[in-house]
Amino acid sequence: MNGSTNLPSLEDLKDQARRLRAELARSGQDISHGRALELIASQHGFRDWNTLHARVGNGPPVCPVKPGDRVAGQYLGQDFKGEVVGVQILAGASRYRIAVHFDEPVDVVTFESFSNFRRRVSCTIDETGRTQERTSNGKPHMVLKL
Repeated sequence: MNGSTNLPSLEDLKDQARRLRAELARSGQDISHGRALELIASQHGFRDWNTLHARVGNGPPVCPVKPGDRVAGQYLGQDFKGEVVGVQILAGASRYRIAVHFDEPVDVVTFESFSNFRRRVSCTIDETGRTQERTSNGKPHMVLKL
């Protein structure tokens, strides 16, 4: 199993260890954070945390899109189709700055009294193709259909 390319990020693995440790503590079994990391590594088929960490940490970040890809989704609640014209891998968590050129301009204003059409936008997405930034109604600014 340790050849799998669908491993969680280091942040997600550490979060799994924290949740495991908390759950075991609730049942009366106290373990160290290091032991929790070792158990998580074992669950993913690795002999120890260092091996899992090296495997995940040495892998290149994988963006869900690349320049030239045709994409569809919603931007500020409006359906769109377009082309990815730029991708930048951001440091830290699995975040990617992308630029999308829409086939048809998208109205980014929800008021009926006026419009503001955009043909190209840039935003920061995660590995699921969603922005962390949200509109006032709680929906992500962009959601790609992957």
